[in-house]
This record gives sequence, C-alpha cells and structure tokens, in this order.
Amino acid sequence: MSIFSPEPAASTDPFQLERLAEELASRESSRPETSPVDLPVYTPLSHQNPFLSAENFDVEQFLLSRSYTSLQDLRTELRDYMATLKEALVKLINDDYEAFISLSTDLKGEGERLTNLIAPLDLLKLEISTSQAELRAIQEEIMRKLETRATIREEKALLHLLLKISESVTRLESLLSISNPGQEGEEDHADYELFKTSSAPTSDSNDEKSVQISLNPVFVPYFGRSPANTAKHINRVAVEYTQLFYHASKARSENCAFIDEIQWKIDRIQSSISSDLDAFFASTLSAITAEAKLSELEKSKIIPDLTECLRTYDILGLWRDAEEILRAEIMRSFIKKTVFMGALSAPHSPLLPRTPSIASSFPNPNTSYSMPPRTPFTPFTAFSAQQSAFPSALGQSKSSFSRTLDDSDDLLAKLYIQILRFVERDLSSIMEIADKVSIKSRTSASISGYLQSDVKKEDSGFDIMANVIWNEVGTAIMGDLGNVVFAAGRPDEFRKNYELTQAFIRSLELLAPSPQAIESMRAHPVYSIFGKRWQLPVYFQMRWKEIVGKVEEALALPLESSRKINVDGMDTLLTPQAAAVWVALTACWSAEIYIPELSHKFWRLTLQLLSRYRGWLNDIIQQNSYSASVASAPGKNSETSAGTSTPLPERSSLDAFSADESLLHKYVLLIADIEILKSSTMMLWEEEISIMLPDMEDYEEDDYALNPQKILESTVLATTALIAPMSKMIISILTERCIGPLNTVNKMRTDLRGRKQLPTEPQPWVSSILRPLKSFFGISGSDGIGAILKDDHLQDWGGQVFENVCDKYCYHVTALRKAEEYLQKLQKGKKSTATFSLFGSAPSKDDEGKDEERIRVQLILDVHALGKDAETLNIKPMETQTFLALSKLVQRSLSESSEPA
Repeated sequence: MSIFSPEPAASTDPFQLERLAEELASRESSRPETSPVDLPVYTPLSHQNPFLSAENFDVEQFLLSRSYTSLQDLRTELRDYMATLKEALVKLINDDYEAFISLSTDLKGEGERLTNLIAPLDLLKLEISTSQAELRAIQEEIMRKLETRATIREEKALLHLLLKISESVTRLESLLSISNPGQEGEEDHADYELFKTSSAPTSDSNDEKSVQISLNPVFVPYFGRSPANTAKHINRVAVEYTQLFYHASKARSENCAFIDEIQWKIDRIQSSISSDLDAFFASTLSAITAEAKLSELEKSKIIPDLTECLRTYDILGLWRDAEEILRAEIMRSFIKKTVFMGALSAPHSPLLPRTPSIASSFPNPNTSYSMPPRTPFTPFTAFSAQQSAFPSALGQSKSSFSRTLDDSDDLLAKLYIQILRFVERDLSSIMEIADKVSIKSRTSASISGYLQSDVKKEDSGFDIMANVIWNEVGTAIMGDLGNVVFAAGRPDEFRKNYELTQAFIRSLELLAPSPQAIESMRAHPVYSIFGKRWQLPVYFQMRWKEIVGKVEEALALPLESSRKINVDGMDTLLTPQAAAVWVALTACWSAEIYIPELSHKFWRLTLQLLSRYRGWLNDIIQQNSYSASVASAPGKNSETSAGTSTPLPERSSLDAFSADESLLHKYVLLIADIEILKSSTMMLWEEEISIMLPDMEDYEEDDYALNPQKILESTVLATTALIAPMSKMIISILTERCIGPLNTVNKMRTDLRGRKQLPTEPQPWVSSILRPLKSFFGISGSDGIGAILKDDHLQDWGGQVFENVCDKYCYHVTALRKAEEYLQKLQKGKKSTATFSLFGSAPSKDDEGKDEERIRVQLILDVHALGKDAETLNIKPMETQTFLALSKLVQRSLSESSEPA
C-alpha cells in the first residue's frame, strides 16, 4: 500500500484542457452554420496552366491569377518553370537524336535513284498527249456523224410532215370537191391568181353576201346528201383542216419553202370550208325560223345539225363569222321590218292614261291640302349573276319587267314585246346551244387552239346576245327611233320611255343563256353608247327647274292668315307654302319622276327643299318679331319676389290687338305645318326613300356624316327648332291678354270698404283671367285659333302662361300690401298729433282690422278660384312654384312684412 494518498482528479489535468475542449465544442455546435471560406489554392506552373497554353498570352490576366504571390516569388517560380522546360527539351532531343542520325545515313544514294525515275516521265507525257489528240479527233468525228444523223432524222420527220400536209391537202380537196387540173408550177400559179381574184373582198352589202354564200357552186355536191350527213361531213372536213393547220404551222416554223408554195391551196381550202359552212349554217337557220313553217318535230331534227355547225365554227375559231351569218339571215331582216322610222308615229290610244304632270299637282293658295296617297315606286333591280335558271320573259311566270311592258298600251312597249317574242322564239335556242358549245370548248383542250392562238381570250367563244341581238336592236333604236325614244326636252315622255326601255333591257337579259352573256352585253360598245344617249343630267335639270320653280312661286305668296282653320284636319297642311314643299318632296320620289340612276341628285334636292323651307320660316319669324318690351315676358321663377317683379307693358289699342291676332294666326299655321311636315317626311323616308336609296346597309348607325337617315333627321330637327321662338312669342301674347284683369287687384280696398261681412265668393273678374287662353285653344266652345295645337301644346303653353299670370298676380298683391302699409303708417301719424275730432271720432282700430281681414279673405278666395280655373286646362297648380308662392303670399295678413316667404 502506497504511503501517498491518491491525488484528486484535478491533479491529472492541471490546465483543465478537457473542460476547455468541451466548452469549445459546445460553443462551436451552438453557432449557426455558415458557408466555408474558400481559401486560395496554390497551383504550380505547368503545361496545363490555361494562361500559358492560350493562343494569345495575356500578361494582365496571368498576373491577376497569381495575385496572391509576390513578385520575387513569381520571378523565382517562372525561372524554375523555365528550367523545367529546358530540361524537358533536352530530354526530347536526346530521345530522338539516334533516329535523326540514322535518317541522314539512310538517305545516301537516293538522289541518283530519283534522277533515274524522272527520265521516263517525259516519254510518258508525250505518249499521253498523242493518245489524247487521237481520242479528241475520234470524238469529233463521232459528234459530226451524230449531228448528221440527227439532221437526217429531222429532215426525215419534216419530209414525213410535208407528206402528211400534202396528203391532207389532197384529202381536203377531194372532200371539198376542189378540182386541180395541173401539177406544174405555172398552172398552180394561174390557179392561185384565179383564187385571189375570186376571193377578193367586194363592196357588196351583207344581204348580197348572204345570197352569194347560199349560191356557192362549191356547196352544190352537198345538196345530194341528207342534212345530218352534210353536217357530219363538214365537221370531218373541219377536223381534217385543224390537223392540216397544225402540221403547216410546225412546218412553217422550219421555214419550209413547200408551205409557201402550197399556201394558196391552204387558203383556198379554208375559204371553201368557210363558204360551205356559212351556206349550210344559213340554210339551217332558214329552216328553223318561223317563216319556214315547219312543225316542231321537224325543227327538233334540225337542232343536231345546228349544233354541229356551231361546234365546227368553234373548232375553227370563226365565232364572229357565225354571228355575222346569224345577223344577216335572221336578226337584220326582222329589225328592218320591225324597227323603222315610222314605227312609233301612230297616235296614242285614247285609253292610255296621261302621266300626271307635276305642274297640275301643285297646290292652290286658296284651299287646304290633304296628304295625297302615295304609290310606292318599285325601283329597277340588277340582274343576279348567280341566278341558275333563266325564266322566260313571256311565259306564265312573268317577271316584273315584262309585266311592265304587257300592262302598257304604249306603242313603244308593244314594239319591245314584239322584239322579245322574236328573240325568245327564234334565237333563244340558238343562244343556249352556242353557249353550251363554248363552255365545252373552254373546258377541253383541243388541237384547235392553234387556230385560236392569235385570238384574245375575252374575244373567244360565241357572244350572240351582245354581238347579234343587242348590236342590231340598240343600233336600230338609236338610228331610226332616237328622236322619239330619247324624247329630248319632254320629261314626261322621257321618263315613260326610259322606264319601258329599262324593263325591255332587263327582260332581254332574262333571255340570256348565262350571266357571262349579260356581262358581255353590258360591256358592248353599243350598250355604252345607248346608255349615254339617255341624257339623265338634262332630265334632272328640267325636273329641278319644274319642282323648284313651283316651290319658289308658292314661297313668294303672302302667308294666308285670314282663312279659317279646319280643326279636324290633323293631316292637312294649312299654308300653300308647306303644301308646295310637301308636293315637291313627294314629286322627287314619285313613280312619274324618280329615276334610280339619279337617286343621289333627288336626295340632295330633298335636303335642299327642306333647307329652303327652313330659311323661309326664319325670314317670316324675323319679319314678324315682336317688340323687345313685349317679347320680354316674365320667366319662370320658383321663388318669385313680389317686390322685384316688373309689370308687363300694356297694349290695349285696337291696332295692337289686331296685329297680335294676325301674328297668332300665322304662327299657329306655321307650327301646325312644321309638325305635320316632320311626321310626313319621316314616313316618306320609311316607306319610299330608304328603299330607293342604294346600299343602305353599308352605313353604320353611328356614322352621322354618311348615314342618310341621320342627315335627314338633323335637317328636319333644324326646321322643328324654329317652333321654339314662335312658341315664345305666342306665350308672350297670351300672357299679356291674361294679365289684363289683374289690374283690378289695386282697387280691391275701395270695393270692399262699404261691406260689413266677410266675402264668401271670388270676384267675377277672376274667371276672365284665363279666358283668352281658353278662347285661343277653343275650350270655351267656339273654334279657337290654336285649337289644332291643343293636344300637343295646351299643357306646355298653358303652364307657362299660368306661371306668368301668377308672377304678375304676386306683383299686384305686393303692391296692394305696400299701399295698405303706407296708409296704416299715415293714419298712425295723424292719430298721434290729433287730440280730438271736430266732426266725429276717427275710425277705430277694429274697423281697420276688419278691412284687412276682408281683403285677405277675398284674395284667398280669388287665388283659390284661379287654381280651380287652371285645373280645367289640365294644369296642376299645386305643382307650379309661382302659384305656391302666390298662395303663401295671400295667406299672410296685411300687417305682416311684405317680403314673401
């Protein structure tokens, strides 16, 4: 057992390192975790350093990358790196030195060997050049032989082509029975000169040409055939000719002299084909017309021949030739028989109703004018290009245009009906067949395109409606009937003829086989010239003078003010001026005057007429303006001050009354006419103008600058705005008449002085206050001046007059209060100075109070009676501010302050 006692635990760790370590660990664990600090990493210089291995060494970037190294240390490091590089270089040289030495030893004797190799190269080069020259010569020889063979092949093909042309010419001459007696060049030349002489154009007319065509001797062999075989034969010849023409075109592009030599034969063949086709087509047309007198079955058998002829014309591209034959054989002869200079010279039928003239429809200044019933005008509508079916214009389902012609007994309408019947009977089937042939040829590519290569696309195909029918009809009408149809200087006849002609053109368009035919007809020069012959601006100028002249004559008349007004005639215009304007407005859109192409001009004239009427009304108002003192009637004031009211001037002379009566009469007439004209104009817009104006759906409702309805409404509103100054003048005159009895209020004290009892009834003059207003509106039993305006203006005008009367009443009551107050002050002053009365005692205070009470009760009764009387005029007194102020004013005693509540 040790003699030493064991040491405590602290003696083994005198510095308490374990405790300190534990505390440090606990503190470290209690700290928040933070990102470790990146310390700079020392990288020694090497070949992998990016700054040293870069293509362009950047000193600044290299120094910045070694910023943590001092310059002395960097210099030392660079020197060490340079020594490393030198050592690596020496090592590399030592490693490859043995191979370098052996290379120089191995190259000994190679120079002689290279010299021996160069010697045979010149010989090889010479041999190669020789071989190349020989090959080039062989290639050129082969190319020459190939070109010669190609030329021979082309010449052979051309010879075959010329043989085909020769065979086609021979075949066609055989098919056409063309004799060819000689084969020598001189005989051919003589035949060619004979052909040129016989085919030279002459100055004969078209009729003579048609006769020559029908008697062509070349066509004689065909008469032995049946029509069907003849049509097929001609079609076969045409197909053969198209092949000949195609082959000749190809040969001509090769500049073959053979084609120039036989060109006269090709021309002779073409002339023969055309002549034969024209003759057969003319005979076919003659067979299907009404003059041939064939049955429908026989005509139906000829239709295939006609179709074959038109198909042949289409193959050859001779559309205009076919149309010329059609014009000469059918259309021109009919036009000459139908449309001539004396066709419309017969007198008109007595049953034909005369077109009413606008001059006879203007008003008489001495009569009243009721609105005439309007006949809606049906404008011309454009033909729909999308219409698939083309109904007959003369069938059971007639169009509106043909019905217009049928319903008229005019000679021009009968002439148009005759033309339409002829076109439908003799030409409609031909047009349909030609249109089908043209459509089929456009959709199918054929060899005939070579024949049509020099023809414009828009000129290809048949166009019978434009070039045959309309060309003849339009030219004949303009040439023979122009003075009668276009009726220059006769507007009524012009309008009638224009309507009939437009109906005829639209009916003619309904007979067209397709919309394209209608477009071609409208694009035809004759159609354009025909449209210009209708001098629509001249027609409008004549109508303008006629309409405006009558309106100006009516506006120059004095305004009628002595004629009695018809109270029941609410749709009656009361003045000749308004009636003239209305007749002018309806005339612009009437069926006897309106023309759709002039819609914009008539629309502008309508607005001008309304503006002119507004200007005339404004002049009337300015001429009859009331004097400034009379016109300044008291205005509306909810809090009327009795002390500040100003009395209206009095006008009691007989002349002033007569002038006011005349002015009232004039203004009533004008206001009634303005309101009737406003409603009638807007009704005219809804029923007629909006339908006649074109493209109404293109205008937006909010577009005031372009919307015709908004423009018309603003023009009408500008006219109705003139009612306000006239209404103000009427209210001023009626107010002056109604306030006359109020002057009796100032004499009320004198009238009530001898009475001992309180009044129980209103004074008699109270019932006469509103009597002029009742008399004006005809409420008192007799017809008043403003009775026609009672329904529209009684409440408005009566209310304003009643307010003015109440305002004037307040003025008189206030004046009465001031007079009573002054008398009371005067009597009090006398009592204070006088001690006794020589002739008796002065009036007592009780008597004065009774007089005041009698006046107040009388005023209350009078005002209450005035309110009751106003209720008979549909006026609500308790809703009138001036009447309420008047009632409060009379309720107070006379001893109170004169200021109103």
